Amino acid sequence: MYEKLINKETHLSVIGLGYVGLPIALEFARKLKVTGFDIKPERVEMMKKGIDPSNELGPEAFGGTDIHFTSDPADLKSASFHIIGVPTPTTKNNLPDLGPVLKASETVGAVLKKGDYVVYESTVYPGCTEEDCVPVLERVSGLRYKKDFKVGFSPERINPGDRKHTLTSIVKVSSGCDSESAETIAKVYELIIEAGVHRASSIKVAEAAKIIENTQRDINIAFMNELSKIFNMMGINTYEVLEAAGTKWNFLKFYPGLVGGHCIGVDPYYLSFKAKEMGYHPEMINSGRAINDSMGRYVAREVVKKVIAAGRSAKGARALVMGITFKEDVSDIRNSKVYDLCRELNEFGVEVDVTDPSADAREVKEEYGIELKEGPSGKYDAIIVAVAHSSYRELTEKDFEPWLRREGLIADLKGMLREQIKSFTYWSL
Repeated sequence: MYEKLINKETHLSVIGLGYVGLPIALEFARKLKVTGFDIKPERVEMMKKGIDPSNELGPEAFGGTDIHFTSDPADLKSASFHIIGVPTPTTKNNLPDLGPVLKASETVGAVLKKGDYVVYESTVYPGCTEEDCVPVLERVSGLRYKKDFKVGFSPERINPGDRKHTLTSIVKVSSGCDSESAETIAKVYELIIEAGVHRASSIKVAEAAKIIENTQRDINIAFMNELSKIFNMMGINTYEVLEAAGTKWNFLKFYPGLVGGHCIGVDPYYLSFKAKEMGYHPEMINSGRAINDSMGRYVAREVVKKVIAAGRSAKGARALVMGITFKEDVSDIRNSKVYDLCRELNEFGVEVDVTDPSADAREVKEEYGIELKEGPSGKYDAIIVAVAHSSYRELTEKDFEPWLRREGLIADLKGMLREQIKSFTYWSL
């Protein structure tokens, strides 16, 4: 398989061209012949023009690549090495939604041939690849796992918005269903991963390694959020405490905040689901999720308290929320906990305006029903800086003066402005 790929006797396909799939497809297309498949024709047309719909990659990323973008599943037939990198979201009840990855398995199963490889990159609970996805491949293709086709798992480690830790500079974890496939898959990824490939001993180990990466971060951030609530009651600034504690060499530097997005705010639910299925109730994982999922409501209530303390009624008060993407300097709004904050403020009767220089207004309207404003208008009782966009980090107190009432509040959720704000009421997590 490896020799056929590098000699371009066959080619590689990537199914799902979002934050995960497109960078992988383009990197491989510098070495191999690649078919990039996505179910949305409008996205495919953008990529054909050298435009990343996710706004993560510039036009230069498309140069020098041997890639065919398509939304036609029939174009996958001539590929022999398939990489699946579709989303794995949760339902409204925080249960795993395997719909996208199972549908992608059906798509690949329909074109699968003897000798083909299928590698999953989508984050799942341990066992999902072989227990849930492989049966779909077998059913649709009529082929037998391990005998007719090989499967591996190599979890994605893309960090949206991070220009330092890019795809090729992050060690890749890979695995296969047997020793031959494990080595072949690792060698294929070594074509593009400069940092090297870690060969996991099994598919389950690779699945578990990925899911605990984000679960660990979720639990640590939950601890910071709980500390923030405690320190708020004590009247001390959490970021000042963390700055002091961080002077010790082995102190882990995590910070409080809203935990959303399609990874940290989702993956722990997959691990929790599998643990419960096996009869174990994961207390720490569930507690961390409960704390982090409550933070939007908590911030809204603290803001309302301070607006009332300033002599204003919550009903009819005006608030400006700056930022709705799930993290700084990205356009992705999936699972943004800023929405929870806005909804809770609305419940108190607060009129909310939302701005964001990185988000797409049409997507925000479709996803959350919120009309994104181009900028502040009039005076506000509270301004909540919810996302640490680079442009927000450059703001000074003078920038807020035209937007905020004299007795107004600046709620700085990331602690960016604590040295700047002197004349207005200031609060941060």
